[in-house]
Amino acid sequence: MKDAVRGSAQEAPLVLVTGAGRRIGAAIARRLHADGWRVALHCGQSRELALAAAEDFNARRAGSAAVFEQDLRAAEAATALVAAVQARMGAVNALVNNASSYFATPMGSITAAQIDDLLGTNFKAPLLLTQAAGQAGGLGQVVNLLDAHSRHQPRSGFSAYTAAKDALWALTETLAVELAPAVRVNGVALGHILAEVSDPPSAAEKLDLDDKRAQLGRVPLQRYGTPQEVAAAVSWLLSAEAAFVSGSILTLDGARHLA
Repeated sequence: MKDAVRGSAQEAPLVLVTGAGRRIGAAIARRLHADGWRVALHCGQSRELALAAAEDFNARRAGSAAVFEQDLRAAEAATALVAAVQARMGAVNALVNNASSYFATPMGSITAAQIDDLLGTNFKAPLLLTQAAGQAGGLGQVVNLLDAHSRHQPRSGFSAYTAAKDALWALTETLAVELAPAVRVNGVALGHILAEVSDPPSAAEKLDLDDKRAQLGRVPLQRYGTPQEVAAAVSWLLSAEAAFVSGSILTLDGARHLA
């Protein structure tokens, strides 16, 4: 991707990052832009933050970023988002599925709406975005953000979220076979990543923080990961150095899955 820096913004390949307004998604967008990609920043509820990031990116390289607001749970959301990106910036060459819903669903209180929400953002949207981008032409790479705990340490009270994230894990491996050789599909499975939170924290953020504090002692590296480390992993998977890597899941959890 370093060659993209030497060309104009219009010549550089385009990556669509979902949930790019804040936290891990923002770090990924920032790193990929620094690598030379043009960046389509998808956002749900963080439009102002995404706009500020795009303004900064465009100040560095004119025409290298734009913001696209879309509720990924909505019907036809994937098709609409890809069409909007293509109309404004051209074909999507790489897709980073980062956007995610996260909340507890204890047995006895689970609703169909909760299942639809968690499956919608964590499985349906990545699948349909990959399909839409592939049908539009130009797609060569997909990176899905996974949860290391969904595969290795399922947590009580999170059955719907865990099942949705594990479905995305299986999808990553399946599409790596189905879409080859035209498209490489990989995943980054995250453990506890310390990212900024709202003031005051949202319910999901508070739940995440409480879980991190409770689990830190069980992480062999005895620290949390950072959004920048996640972004570096995504950057490598999208680089020419990883050209023979597909169907792989890179686990970033400080060896928690082994402890």
